[in-house]
Amino acid sequence: MNQKIPLASVDDQCNAAAREAVRQRISWPANLTPANVTYHSRGHVLLLGSAQATHDAACALQGRGLASITLLATDTQASLSPLTGGSEPAVQHPLTSEQCQQLQITGYLGAFAVSLQPASDAPLNLARALIAREHFDVVLDMTGAGPASGVCRWELPPPGYLKWSAQPSAAGEPLESVLERAVELVGEFDKPRYFQVNSDLCAHSSSGNIGCTRCLDVCPADAITSYQGRIESRIEIDPFLCQGVGSCTSACPTGAIEFRLPETRRQQDTLATWLAAYRDAGGTQPVMRFVTHDTLEAEKRAGVVTAGHVLDAPLEELGAAGHDQWLTALASGAAEVRIQLHEAAPPRLNAFLSDQLAQAQSLLEALGHDPERIQLIAPGEQAARDALPRLMPLTDTLLALSEPNKRTRLNQVLERLAALGQPSGQRHGVTPGAAYGGLNVDSNACTLCLACVSTCPTPALAAGSDSPSLSFREADCVQCGLCEQACPEGAITLVPGFLASPERLERYVCHEEAPFECIRCAKPFATVSTVAMMKQKLANHPYFAGEALARLEMCEDCRVKDVWLTMARDPNAQLKV
Repeated sequence: MNQKIPLASVDDQCNAAAREAVRQRISWPANLTPANVTYHSRGHVLLLGSAQATHDAACALQGRGLASITLLATDTQASLSPLTGGSEPAVQHPLTSEQCQQLQITGYLGAFAVSLQPASDAPLNLARALIAREHFDVVLDMTGAGPASGVCRWELPPPGYLKWSAQPSAAGEPLESVLERAVELVGEFDKPRYFQVNSDLCAHSSSGNIGCTRCLDVCPADAITSYQGRIESRIEIDPFLCQGVGSCTSACPTGAIEFRLPETRRQQDTLATWLAAYRDAGGTQPVMRFVTHDTLEAEKRAGVVTAGHVLDAPLEELGAAGHDQWLTALASGAAEVRIQLHEAAPPRLNAFLSDQLAQAQSLLEALGHDPERIQLIAPGEQAARDALPRLMPLTDTLLALSEPNKRTRLNQVLERLAALGQPSGQRHGVTPGAAYGGLNVDSNACTLCLACVSTCPTPALAAGSDSPSLSFREADCVQCGLCEQACPEGAITLVPGFLASPERLERYVCHEEAPFECIRCAKPFATVSTVAMMKQKLANHPYFAGEALARLEMCEDCRVKDVWLTMARDPNAQLKV
C-alpha cells in the first residue's frame, strides 16, 4: 500500500471544502477538566542577578502594588546602590561566590523555597531570614550566564518563575514585558488538574522492585516523582508543577497516567471520525497535522491558510499525542502524518518526539509500510507543512476502537496496519526503552513459583488453571522488567524489539511441569522442581532435620498434622529446634 499519488487527481479547493465540512460537523474534544488547582500569590518578589540589573528592575517595580521586593546580588565585587522612593519594603543582600553555588530554589507561584545549602550545616531559608516569611511568591531570574546561572534546573520553569537575560545573544522578550508579567502575578490563579493516575495499571513498582520509569524520564517540568513508601513505590505528580505538556501520558504504555486534554481514546476516536467525514465530504489524500493551539493562533494572526488536504489536530502541547495516535491516523485513512514543531518546546519534549518518531517509523517498516509517512516539521517550514503527500492513503474504511484499554487499542491499530501491509515476520529493533518485546524463560532454572505473574502489571504473564504452567502473550508486554527482577532464580530475560508476526498476538506456554502430589494425601500442591529446590536449600535447617525433611513433600495441611503428631509423641521435640 505504498502506491504513489497521481498529482493531477488532487483538487485543493474540493479538499478545503471537505475540511471545512469536517470542522463544522465534528468538534475536536475540548478540555473539560475543572480548574481545581489554585495558586495564592501576595506579591513578595525575589530578584536574582547582578547588582546593577536587579537594582534597575527593582526601581521599575517600585510603586506597582507589590508586597515586598528582595534583591540577591550575585556579583560580589559590585557595590549595592540603595533603593529609595518606594512604599513597599525592599531588601538587598549580596551573595558570595560560594553562596551562589549553594543557592537552591524549589516550588512554584506563591510558594518558592529559596535556601542556601552548605555541605556541613543546616539549610538557611532566605525568605525567613530576609523578609520574615516562609516563601517568596514570584522569582525573577536575571542571572544569565552568571555565577548562579545553574540555580534553574528546570527545562520548563514552574509558574511564577520568570527568566530574563541582559546578554545580547539571549533572544527573549524585553525586560519591561517580563516586569509587567511579574506585577500581574499577584492574587489567586486557577488551573486544571491535568491528569489522573490509576495505580492499578502502573508498571513502575511491585514487590519492592522498580520497573517502568518512562513518565519520569520525559517530564520537562520535573513534576513527576517516585515516592518511596515503606514497602512499595508509586508515581506521584505535583499538580502545581505540572503544566500539561502531556508527554508522560503518551509515554505511559499501560494508560496509568491519563490526561483530560482530552482523554487519549477520545482523541483517537475523533481522528478516525474526522478522516471518515473528510472522505464523505469528497476530500482526498488527507494529511493529519498535529499542532499546538498556540501555533494555530500564530498562523491565524499572520493570515496563513494551509493547503486544503491538511487537517489540523489541535493540542495543548505536542506531547499529548504520541506514536499510538499518529499510527491511528494512518490506520484510519490519512496518507501522511506531520508533527508541527515549535520554538518554545523544551529540549526534553523535542527529544521525546524524536524518540516517538523513531518508534513509529520502526513499526511502519516492520509492518511493510513506508516509514516516511510520519514526519516532524520544523518551525516555519511552510513548504513541508503544505506539501502534497507522496503516497496514497492505506485505507478508506473507518477504524472503530471499542476497547477502553490503551494497550488493547494500540494492538488493534497495529493489527489494522498489519492487515494493510506486508509484515516481515521478523523481530525488529526499537529505540531503547520502547514498550515492545518478548521474554525468554530458562526452563532449567524456572521452578514455577509464579512470582513473575504476581508482579506483572499487565495480562502478559499468566499461570495455568489446570496444571502448573507459565504462559506469555507478547502483545501485552510493556518491557517494564518487573518480572525479570522478581524472579528468584534469574530465569527470565527480556527480549526487546517488535515482532512483526501473528505470533505476537498469541499466548504460548513458556514452561510447564507435572504437579507434585503430597506423599500423605496425594493432593497436588507444588511442582517437582519447587519441592526439589526447597529440599536442597532447607536440608541443613534444624526444623527439617532427619525424618522431618519429608514435610517438604507434604501439602500445607499434612505438614501441620505431622508437626502436631511429632509433638504429641515427644513433647520435648520442640525444644530441640
